Amino acid sequence: MRDSYLPSYRGKKSRGHKHYTFGILFLLILLIAGGWWVYSLLFAPNIDVTRDKEASIEIATGSNFDAVKKSLYSKGYIIHRMNFELLAKYKKYEASIKPGRYILKSSMGNLELINKLRSGNQDPVQVVFNSVRFPENLAARISDQIEADSVSLIRLMKDSAFLDSMGGTPISLFTMMIPNTYEFYWNTDARSFLKRMKTESDKFWNSKREKQLKILNLNRHQVITLASIVEKETNQNDEKARIAGVYLNRLKKGWLLEADPTLVFAQGNFEIRRVLNIYKQIDSPYNTYKYTGLPPGPICLPSVSSIDAVLYPETHNYMFFCAREDFSGYHNFAATIAQHNLNAWKYQQALNKKDILK
Repeated sequence: MRDSYLPSYRGKKSRGHKHYTFGILFLLILLIAGGWWVYSLLFAPNIDVTRDKEASIEIATGSNFDAVKKSLYSKGYIIHRMNFELLAKYKKYEASIKPGRYILKSSMGNLELINKLRSGNQDPVQVVFNSVRFPENLAARISDQIEADSVSLIRLMKDSAFLDSMGGTPISLFTMMIPNTYEFYWNTDARSFLKRMKTESDKFWNSKREKQLKILNLNRHQVITLASIVEKETNQNDEKARIAGVYLNRLKKGWLLEADPTLVFAQGNFEIRRVLNIYKQIDSPYNTYKYTGLPPGPICLPSVSSIDAVLYPETHNYMFFCAREDFSGYHNFAATIAQHNLNAWKYQQALNKKDILK
């Protein structure tokens, strides 16, 4: 009886072993699949920015999760949307949305991206502005780079009470603006931007530059105003100090500045290539052919090179200058009216040859 029983017992044991083995394999498969899903959910790259050299999103102040998804999805940055939304919900990102600019990298998984967005660990922007004539131009330039809109910026730029609190006026606004590259967070508002500019301006006017103001017997506003004229006279940095020297010589002697860029500004026609005598008749405080001294304020936002050219002018006896007839962008300088008239005649003849009449 035992001999006939043993084979049957071994068969059941073998089948049980097989079931156990299959069970273990099944559990392993489940664990591997589950592990892969968890990896995909948390760590696997889920960002596609291969079409762009550098991709970023801007999350506006007051945005909700739908707005964030729209910003990401509309540009095709998220590969697996369901995984992103599932983890965002688990991490309660909807209740922790922070405005700002965030750089995206293809190596980012959902966990890294969501943690970055939840923490508000935004990436700063490099704000650059130069070569603007009016506050409206400046506001437009700035609003293209940070969240502050141009309307808010212009409103504060013309707010006498606000500017007075920073020691300025609407007409001296550009005195507080030193063109450079500044690092800002994208969600900076208009008030914070202007206050930062005041701080940067005070840093720019260090003890060395303040000492030069006293030597020249000028204040910041006067230097910026004269620098704005120099800025529009030449693009050649190596002759700015010489041009500044001419204007300072004329101011010391009480002469009219007779600066063509101020006439162009007074006319409001910035396409003028040849300043005619008729333009000199305009009744404007910016007409330096008619009124002595500096105009009321800057005619543009001058560069640092133009500001320093005024602060550290070339010492000479030149009283006149005129654009060179070779259209090189440089100027001929003269100490006498006779020499200046000859230089001016040469340039006028060159304009006539090119049929530049106005």
